[in-house]
Amino acid sequence: MLRKFFATLDPRGWVDPRASLWGPTIRLGLNVYIDKRVEIYQEGNSGPVEIGDSVCVYEDTHILVGQGGSLQIGAGSNIHRGCQIESYKEPIQIGARVGISARCTLLSFDHGISSTHHYADQELVSKGPIILEDDVWLGYRVIVLSGVRIGKGAVIGAGSVVTKDVPGNAIAVGVPARVVRMRPGSATDQGANGRLDLDFD
Repeated sequence: MLRKFFATLDPRGWVDPRASLWGPTIRLGLNVYIDKRVEIYQEGNSGPVEIGDSVCVYEDTHILVGQGGSLQIGAGSNIHRGCQIESYKEPIQIGARVGISARCTLLSFDHGISSTHHYADQELVSKGPIILEDDVWLGYRVIVLSGVRIGKGAVIGAGSVVTKDVPGNAIAVGVPARVVRMRPGSATDQGANGRLDLDFD
């Protein structure tokens, strides 16, 4: 991909002319690559949007940041095509070298569910910020909900819905996601006969 290569050569990076970035405090690091049809929309009453050095955001990704929200993406992270990242009520923090596969969704809020009012008329609610520590890898179509911390080096299997914290170097899968094993070679890996080394089925 020639445009991505150009981003590595020029400290100003590459923002495709078909991308749309709108907001008062969107800060891009060095050598950032923003692909075609990426939308980053920051409402004026939100916290900052900070995209670190050498971050790549691929086509058709939508990022929305509003009241109470903010977004930080650490250096060297990749957000692949068609992702949806929405930060309201609480921040979203994505560490360094994080891999977010295509069609993933991160939502730091939810709608109220009272039966006495239409959902659109209710205040947004949240269980807390979303934090993805360094070197996390989210598989295809993973959903991460509010109040979740995913520890350093953890891997989330494709199609999973993460509703609770995941420890570092864990592999979690399912709806809701649960830890099925630790990554081989990690300090908490117990080997082929260990209690944490479980099958995926």
